[in-house]
Amino acid sequence: MGQSNPFAKQVVLVVEDDPLLRMMAVDMVEDAGFNAIEACGADEAVEILEHRSDVDVLFTDVDMPGSMNGVALANWARATDMPLGIVL
Repeated sequence: MGQSNPFAKQVVLVVEDDPLLRMMAVDMVEDAGFNAIEACGADEAVEILEHRSDVDVLFTDVDMPGSMNGVALANWARATDMPLGIVL
């Protein structure tokens, strides 16, 4: 999705507020052959998505503290023009 180089690894943004679960999810994503970046909540994820154009997939927890939960983050991402896959 959105990659100009077909051999480049896709980038997955992992959003999880629990550090141990986030670490496990990042390991899972990387073991599957993707590049992972991480955010500890929706606010940090929005900041990353607004400044990086190389994110292909948003992989987010549903229940998170902060200004929005994972469902609201997914809805925000869908409302932008970013070509993102979304996994809740």
